[in-house]
Amino acid sequence: MTARYRADHVGSFLRPPELLQARAAHAEGRLSAEELRAAEDRAILDVLRLQQEVGIDIYTDGELRRDSWLSDLAEAVEGFVPERVPMAWRGPGGGVEGSRALVVGAPLRQQRRLTAHETPFLKQHSPGPFKITMPSPSVFIQASYRPGVTDRVYPTRKALLDELVPIVRREIEALIAEGVPYIQLDAPQYTYYVDAQVRARLQQEGADPDALLADAIAGDRACLEGLARDGLTLALHLCRGNSRSRWIAEGGYDGLAEQLFTTLPVDRFLLEYDSDRAGGFEPLRFVPRGKMVVLGLISTKVPETPSVDELRRRIDEAARYMPLEDLAISPQCGFASVAAGNLISPDDQRRKLERVVETARRVWG
Repeated sequence: MTARYRADHVGSFLRPPELLQARAAHAEGRLSAEELRAAEDRAILDVLRLQQEVGIDIYTDGELRRDSWLSDLAEAVEGFVPERVPMAWRGPGGGVEGSRALVVGAPLRQQRRLTAHETPFLKQHSPGPFKITMPSPSVFIQASYRPGVTDRVYPTRKALLDELVPIVRREIEALIAEGVPYIQLDAPQYTYYVDAQVRARLQQEGADPDALLADAIAGDRACLEGLARDGLTLALHLCRGNSRSRWIAEGGYDGLAEQLFTTLPVDRFLLEYDSDRAGGFEPLRFVPRGKMVVLGLISTKVPETPSVDELRRRIDEAARYMPLEDLAISPQCGFASVAAGNLISPDDQRRKLERVVETARRVWG
């Protein structure tokens, strides 16, 4: 039986200005790697203290050592090249922009472990059980596959996925061997397959979105099947994009719920549910009994925070489709999926975490 954390969060926290300045100085050669690491350590201790003060059930380092939620893999594996990729953002300052992205442009060769530089500090300093987050391999067949660049090396998206699966699985196995209690794969791209605009773009590139969805599920499953699970919590997080309070996709879970929820061998799904663009709770009926769903009911994109009564009403709605004892609560995504962070303040961040904890205690004790 895995731990049933009720007050959860997705992982990333707002970077303090001092850390952003240190990272910029390091990039410009004005700060050594050791000095940057010391600045990261100080910021992580602060974010651990914040989590302890609000009483959250699970800790992270806030992903403060990363440029973005998925950068650990691209930094550890040779073969990614910088490209300007058109991204159709929605929300504040939305529109199509040439976003900086790391695209696969050469054969992938792993140079080091993905998260080995993050785990020891958390093991030493976390006040309680902690999680390590990482992107699922399925993320990269959308995020890092660019026709005209990647297909010179990997002729199909599935060929790239097949290369990534063992890299991510080895990292999970290493984290298990280190005694990490909670491992979370982040996989926002799943919801893109049910968004009409994203589906149209993939079709224009000659891809079949439904076939890609099936490949993505099979690839992520291959990362997770047969792992030593004693005392381990495995989780999958889904959202619709999260960068500077913007998003990419819209649409409910209906078109992927049965395939995804019944197939992936994880203990809990962290699901975005903070707005109408996530659809209703009906797809939760496909979640096998005993698996948990963490309802991402509090938006990290806006300063406003729902009341406990509002959140309890929504939890009651979700409990019409799966047992209340199999539910938990969290914000819908991280506070800073990219280092620049969402358009909220540190006080907003604290208030949202406090509301998660307060609601969890009121509902589950």
